[in-house]
Amino acid sequence: MLLCVLAGACRPRAEEPPAEDRVVLSIVGTSDLHGHLRALPLLAAHLEALRRERAGAGGGVVLVDAGDMFQGTLESNLVEGASVVDAYAALGYDAVTIGNHEFDFGPIGPRATATPPFGAGEADPRGALLARIVQAPFPFLSANLRRKDSAPLGLGVPSQMIERAGIKVGIVGVTTEATPHTTIAANVADLEVAPLAAAIASEAASLRARGAAVIVVAAHAGGRCTGFADPDDLAVCEADHEIMAVARALPPGAVDVIVAGHTHQAMAHRVAGVAIVQSYALGVAFGRVDLVVDKTSGHVVSNMVHAPRRLCAAAEADPDDPLSVCDPRDDDGRPLTPDPAVAAVIAPALATADAMRERPLGPTIAAPFVARRRGENAVGNLFVDLMLRARPDADVAIINGGGVRADLPAGPLRYGALYEAFPFDNRFARVKLRAGDFAAMIAGSLGGGAFFSLGGLDAVATCDGPDLRVSLQAAGVTLAADQEIVVLASDFLATGGDRAFAGLQERGLATVTLEEDPPLREALAAELEKLGPATLAPLAYHDPEHPRIRAPGEPPVRCP
Repeated sequence: MLLCVLAGACRPRAEEPPAEDRVVLSIVGTSDLHGHLRALPLLAAHLEALRRERAGAGGGVVLVDAGDMFQGTLESNLVEGASVVDAYAALGYDAVTIGNHEFDFGPIGPRATATPPFGAGEADPRGALLARIVQAPFPFLSANLRRKDSAPLGLGVPSQMIERAGIKVGIVGVTTEATPHTTIAANVADLEVAPLAAAIASEAASLRARGAAVIVVAAHAGGRCTGFADPDDLAVCEADHEIMAVARALPPGAVDVIVAGHTHQAMAHRVAGVAIVQSYALGVAFGRVDLVVDKTSGHVVSNMVHAPRRLCAAAEADPDDPLSVCDPRDDDGRPLTPDPAVAAVIAPALATADAMRERPLGPTIAAPFVARRRGENAVGNLFVDLMLRARPDADVAIINGGGVRADLPAGPLRYGALYEAFPFDNRFARVKLRAGDFAAMIAGSLGGGAFFSLGGLDAVATCDGPDLRVSLQAAGVTLAADQEIVVLASDFLATGGDRAFAGLQERGLATVTLEEDPPLREALAAELEKLGPATLAPLAYHDPEHPRIRAPGEPPVRCP
């Protein structure tokens, strides 16, 4: 039974069934699909089984997504998320919220940023997102995005009211406050992000006044918990994450369920009386809360928070990892098969993407290149080296840990693996600044900011009392602090992403030059093709005994 609970593959049952004047609503939530369409036919099968069960007892299912639906795979990116919207329509989503990566595509067309003067379509910094909003038969929500000039936002609506099993359900969407620094800054330069809790409370009060018995929040903001056996055990959760603070700041009773996202972690807990579910990322799982609602009073009588439900076949299960053991079966143990209707919807996008995915790039990967978001790794180091091969007149290259999204598997390197490791359409940028200022930026990254893989120079970090100091070296020779250098980066970093150069530019200590084409990823592909049938070994790019960034500890580094 413990294994079943850990895997999220069993259904906890209430002590007694609901009374005849009560109804059960299942709130099902997903987030951070990032274009992984292949997971959706099996999700559809789970939803069909649950909807059938609820309908048989007079209840219903509410399906919401907490954002970052599109960016990440060829099958989604090639059509700027249109294939995801089609699939979500077939799945019957009631509402979705806008995540920070929904802004990544920028205008309609191949460019990730618009060229002034701004207008519609290819000249609109959010043209691709607006096209998806127009396409979708379900609403896009965000209650806390604002235009700085107070003009109408023009991106969906703050909330949605639906009726399910005779119960009015209000759904509110909110977007993480980190958005301005976690997407291409130019695409959101005229927007501001209001505090989540206040926006939720205001919208929830309005929905309650209009008769909503249940309030569900789809929040592109998340947390991280490591155990799911007891939803009231918050000792297994990290207390400092964004959604924890949001839940605790809400007025008591304002919200019944939060479907969270953004952190690619999981939750199945009650925080300050609010049931919160979050289910990793890339379509590997879904979350669920069962609400018992009194039809007469309109009050939520109780909630049952389910552990994240993995979407995998038994053949994929790892016997040494209980969380991976999850047969594709419904709650009564009946086998499930992927929904053929949803499979048919996504088939054309998959076929087009697969043809591109199989293109060989030339080199063979001797052993997996494993990516790390917070620390030096072979994938990041390989990419910065390729950047310098493409632009050899620069002194140093960096790439942020969040920009590297997947490992490179062993075997012949194909375009699809490179694409999933770096799916963003960022262009090259050159940043001219003093070595001392760049060293201080690296020190900040090691102390808790975004981690940067480094090519062309080495960095040595030491503690000077409570302060972390970094010196830069080229071939073993330390650079003078006032030496001017050119840093090769992505336009995302150069224009304020991950707060990399933002402070330096504001103080006039760095100048930025942006390139037009090609996308940085395509330059990486071209350099890999030039290598021909070479064999690439991860140790050649990241030797833990001889790192490019030497520091007193793993990031975040803390000096005594």
